[in-house]
Amino acid sequence: MQPSRDLFAPLGLMPSLLTRLAALNYVQPTPVQAQIIPAALAGKDVLAGANTGSGKTAAFALPLLQRLALDKAQQTDVKGKGNLVHSLILVPTRELAQQVADACQSYGQTLQPRIKVTAVFGGVSANTQMLALRGGSDIIVATPGRLLDLISSNAIKLDQVKSLVLDEADRLLSLGFAEELIALLDLLPKQKQTLLFSATFPEELNELTAKLLTNPVSVQLQSEQESTLVQRVITVNKNRKTQLLATLIKENAWSQVLIFASAKKTCDRLAQKLENAGIKAQVFHSDKGQGARNRILTGFKIGEIDVLIATDIAARGIDIDKLPVVINYELPRSPADYMHRIGRSGRAGAAGLALSLIAHHEYQHFKLIEKKNKLRLPREQYQGFEADAEAPEDCPSRLEKPVVPPAGSGKKKRKKAQAALDPTENAWANWNKK
Repeated sequence: MQPSRDLFAPLGLMPSLLTRLAALNYVQPTPVQAQIIPAALAGKDVLAGANTGSGKTAAFALPLLQRLALDKAQQTDVKGKGNLVHSLILVPTRELAQQVADACQSYGQTLQPRIKVTAVFGGVSANTQMLALRGGSDIIVATPGRLLDLISSNAIKLDQVKSLVLDEADRLLSLGFAEELIALLDLLPKQKQTLLFSATFPEELNELTAKLLTNPVSVQLQSEQESTLVQRVITVNKNRKTQLLATLIKENAWSQVLIFASAKKTCDRLAQKLENAGIKAQVFHSDKGQGARNRILTGFKIGEIDVLIATDIAARGIDIDKLPVVINYELPRSPADYMHRIGRSGRAGAAGLALSLIAHHEYQHFKLIEKKNKLRLPREQYQGFEADAEAPEDCPSRLEKPVVPPAGSGKKKRKKAQAALDPTENAWANWNKK
């Protein structure tokens, strides 16, 4: 195999970055890197569909660092000229913000003058981050909410950003992020390079890309995860789901099991029930302080914690190369989040298992998940835990979506009901009219 320096050099990277990649034992570019790096170095906008584990962080970080280094050499950088920023990377979770910032720091270690990278996210002191932003920053990696807080405090300005990266754009558009993202986009200059990365492409992304990107280079790549990740579905009565989960963990002697539940209280109750069954588990959700979340995540990564129960906040925050098992104890509300969850396992060609335990009230919702993600998975029964042919009387019914009033029932009432159905899509529709 050729050294990485020879294999990455044709992409147009500068010698100092090639030296750093060799030191990091990067053997050859991934397909995502091979297609995106030359386009990004040329200053083109990029629209990329790539799964987690495909090497997309290096695909956008390396060109940003090189263009930044060249700007600094020509004394056109913005760092040192007040509270300005050269490149902005927006991500949906605290953990991902720190991971991307660490990666940028690592890749740019050999560059001179030094590159200032700042991670900005909630859950920690805003004052500490304000101090870190004094004099501006070359690269900011941020979650939308905290970045808006810092802007309102005049800790940073975005009016001279030259490069914008939207990482995990589909998640950024999900409920709770859309309005914050719209506010940030309105603060950015119109003339800038934009790189947009997403594992899935819901309909609302079409409006965003049409307005935000200019003649983008489109890259649609799928990693090998699809052929190495086994997806299974087991039907079970709701009142026996926890017992089945404990049985599966014990009988298979699984370690590093990531279990997804839909609510923080469910995570806490499930951890207690597993504890009663002799299985130690930790919970990972937004009620945990950032310090505690960091300790739990580190413990899970290095194998000190075997079982981690998380809400969807962890679907984009856990980055483990060979996570063997992901279990959906409860289904996600969004079909797209199903793919984000199972994408934690079977990464970069490694073998993985994604297991969903579904009760009667979840059957129809799982059919919707299959339809949206173009899947068809056989239903299995586990001996001793077979689901009843009919739903038990105590099985909860699925929550119904609000019904949109028919045409002619009043514009205000209809718009209000439509917004309740999909507030994210409604927010983007309004922004797109500007």
